[in-house]
Amino acid sequence: MSFALIQKVNAEQLKPAVVDAKSGDTVRVHQKIKEGNKERIQIFEGVVIRVDRSSSHTARITVRKIASGVGVEKSFLLHSPLVEKVEIVRRSKVRRNYLSFLRNRSGKSARLKAVNFDREAVNDIRDLHAEEEAARLKEEAKAAADAKAADKAAEDAELAAKQAEVEARHAEK
Repeated sequence: MSFALIQKVNAEQLKPAVVDAKSGDTVRVHQKIKEGNKERIQIFEGVVIRVDRSSSHTARITVRKIASGVGVEKSFLLHSPLVEKVEIVRRSKVRRNYLSFLRNRSGKSARLKAVNFDREAVNDIRDLHAEEEAARLKEEAKAAADAKAADKAAEDAELAAKQAEVEARHAEK
């Protein structure tokens, strides 16, 4: 009974479609970042060095990039609501699932040999919920900007009225 309930909850958390990222792929991960009451999308681009449980609801990829000469690794749960989308930029030929040897290499020795692939076909995964969420965030930002512009216009009009009143007083004297 409880196992069926757990499976039902896990099935609800699954995204309808996820990009099939493999080890050696260079990916661009779009992640939602919440700072205070604002949300924004941050892009993390790097090489996938590990893929875990790709068919599960806990599917995870570990992405590594070099930032300012320092290696940075991040793990992303593919079905997390914080991960907007994963876009494959480049495919490489590798013979292992876990590319931990890249940690000890830099420069030319850390390069992987590229393989030709159909980028549009691989990345053509439409998540309607994510697109609606992005449209909602854009609308909220536009509404906030419009409200701010209206407040500014009202403030400017008030200041102009006060200025005209003061100039009228000086003209009378």
